[in-house]
Amino acid sequence: MALAEFRWFSNVLQKQVDTFVILPEVGKPPFATLYLLHGLTDDHTTWLRKTRLEVYAAEHPLMIVLPDGFRGYFTNNTSGPNYADYLCKELPSVIERNFAAKSARESRGIGGLSMGGYGAMRAALSQPDLYASAHSHSGSVMNGSRSSPPDRFPEAVQIFGTNPLGTKHDVVHLAEQARNAKKLPALRLDCGLSDFFLEENRQFHAALTELRIPHEYEEFPGDHNWDYWDLHIRQALAFHAGHLG
Repeated sequence: MALAEFRWFSNVLQKQVDTFVILPEVGKPPFATLYLLHGLTDDHTTWLRKTRLEVYAAEHPLMIVLPDGFRGYFTNNTSGPNYADYLCKELPSVIERNFAAKSARESRGIGGLSMGGYGAMRAALSQPDLYASAHSHSGSVMNGSRSSPPDRFPEAVQIFGTNPLGTKHDVVHLAEQARNAKKLPALRLDCGLSDFFLEENRQFHAALTELRIPHEYEEFPGDHNWDYWDLHIRQALAFHAGHLG
């Protein structure tokens, strides 16, 4: 399996950024693409350093793109950089221009863990014409679905504003909009039974169920750690491979 480290200038962020790209061992180009997002305290290298992602990916004809999302929650910050535009508009264009990646909706998936799980759901539900599938491991998925920002990290107000409920940050609101537009991506969520985000994931699962939005939801033994994510990324890869072509 080939691994490319791709350094490029982001016009959206106005800075140099690094991206890792895992190139498939099976199948023929052009390839479907999975954008895989990291957590709040990590970067574009962490999936490769903390899991056997390259080994698990070897059986799937998927190009896997690992971008650096910094600490911006992959959303356009209320007072700060436009990380959603960087992720959803600029990055796919750059990847599809420089690598043998398909450029159709049915060939793009997105997923992530923790902050990246939220980012994947926010991206896929805000732009369902861009992604055919999305998954979240242990996602902080309800960050925007409340009348005040989370208090777990110092940038929360800068990112989400003082009242994110019903805004571009609210994944429940975005899910309802995507349902009404009749263009929903395939969705998968999972969370560990000892994870501090378990209740958030149950709330999001309940909201999707109430909205009658099809999705997969599973809970497994485990905590908010790499042992859990290394185990369950395999199921996520199979999920995307089954939906992307």
